[in-house]
Amino acid sequence: MKNSHLLWIFIAMIAISCRNDSSTKPENSDKQDSLQKPNKPNIVLLYVDDLGYADLSSYGAKGVETPHTDSLARNGVMFTDAHSSAATCTPSRYSLLTGNYAFRNNAAILPGDAPLLIDTSMVTLPKMLQNAGYTTGVVGKWHLGLGYGKVNWNEPVTPGPAEVGFDYSFLLPATGDRVPTVFLEDDKVLNLSKDDPIKVSYEEKVGDRPLGTEKPELLKMKADLQHSQTIVNGISRIGYMSGGESAEWIDEEFPFIFTEKASNFITRNKANPFFLYFSFHDIHVPRAPNERFQGKSDMGRRGDAIVQMDYVVGEIKKILEKEGLAENTMIIFTSDNGPVLDDGYDDKAVELVGEHDPAGPFRGGKYSIYEGGTRVPMIVYWPGTVEPRKSAAMMNQLDFYASLAELVGQDMGGQIIDSENHLDALLGRTEKGREVMLEEAFTLALRDGDWKYIQPFTDGSIPDWMANKDIEAGLKSAPQLYDLSRDKAEQHNLAHENPEMVKKYEQMIKDIKNHSAN
Repeated sequence: MKNSHLLWIFIAMIAISCRNDSSTKPENSDKQDSLQKPNKPNIVLLYVDDLGYADLSSYGAKGVETPHTDSLARNGVMFTDAHSSAATCTPSRYSLLTGNYAFRNNAAILPGDAPLLIDTSMVTLPKMLQNAGYTTGVVGKWHLGLGYGKVNWNEPVTPGPAEVGFDYSFLLPATGDRVPTVFLEDDKVLNLSKDDPIKVSYEEKVGDRPLGTEKPELLKMKADLQHSQTIVNGISRIGYMSGGESAEWIDEEFPFIFTEKASNFITRNKANPFFLYFSFHDIHVPRAPNERFQGKSDMGRRGDAIVQMDYVVGEIKKILEKEGLAENTMIIFTSDNGPVLDDGYDDKAVELVGEHDPAGPFRGGKYSIYEGGTRVPMIVYWPGTVEPRKSAAMMNQLDFYASLAELVGQDMGGQIIDSENHLDALLGRTEKGREVMLEEAFTLALRDGDWKYIQPFTDGSIPDWMANKDIEAGLKSAPQLYDLSRDKAEQHNLAHENPEMVKKYEQMIKDIKNHSAN
């Protein structure tokens, strides 16, 4: 009995000791532990197509109002020297998702039946976020290739977004002006009937659908020869398509369908961190704004498409607020390249532009190596975390990878060659962004602070389809050097007066090109 009593005393002493050990932990230790963990806000990337630097009223647009996007700008960080990595869409998207310059994979504008451009073994931006516990989704325009080329659209299409790192996808497979004119949800064509299989060709006509060259009276707007093949929804496209009528999209429904899919993704995943890459079709051609937005600008279809885009921005912001997610969500708004007016369709964009200059004070636009090709609007909005301000930090979409990896506590990995961590600049804590970066078009340019060097173009002539774009491509046989602090419009070539700088910048470009992964 005595031994039993001593045993119980011994057990009690151990329990008190354990309790005392645990009580030495500070009262707020759980809070301290949570503060030490990486912050994992939801991340929504709003990626507009062909939106120029000055195409928002907050950036000086004339003839169009963008109140929802302007609200982001007023209450977030509004950047004045932010860039897509390239002056065209596919290369910019490749760099955005991989953290590497597009020239490293010879990325160029892809045809509608191109194989997947991104190596599925790469650790991409969405894969990195998956590793950090995020659910990832992409809604909208893809244009990074699918499958292994020559896709059978009647079967699951792989590899695709899932293999790149997206848990959910709802896509325009290529672009709005290319066949197939169907939606792809996850890896399957939506609403496809087995009795009406799809066939697509970019070499020869398939099926009996009318072509733009054959039946121009069926068109809502005329198009150039490149865009005058199969007619779908009164618009002729690039390429030939037969079948799939039950799966065809209606261009005017894009804003509502994409918004619904994005909203559903947000609602489904609101309990855990998510990454939504919302890739707009607007304001890419063909511009077919819904009747709700027609006539809402002074610039015809292109201006109305900007209004439509702005509406979608407002709807995404609204669903975040409705679900109580606004203060835990970072929104990044930007564009894949600079603006273009005439891009293949007679939508009166040139005739109705009025006093509006889509590129603002900058020379060039989409396809151009001048600043207008890659300098785009960029806004970071995160209520309660980001304070409203304008920032002159030089930013590049390449750096979303490294910056967001820092935000969520992930290593970049050895495959990421070009991305730099500029999280503090992204959040408006500093105006120290990039010091040096490349700009990609049909040739390369290098920004070194306010100095800009453009390599001579020695690879032949400008492609035929560029002839009618009315954009200065910036391709010259001699080197070009500009001081942007005095010459934003790149009018005064200083290369001849500064041969040593030309030599220095040429070597810097070579060094960047020769840099390889760790």
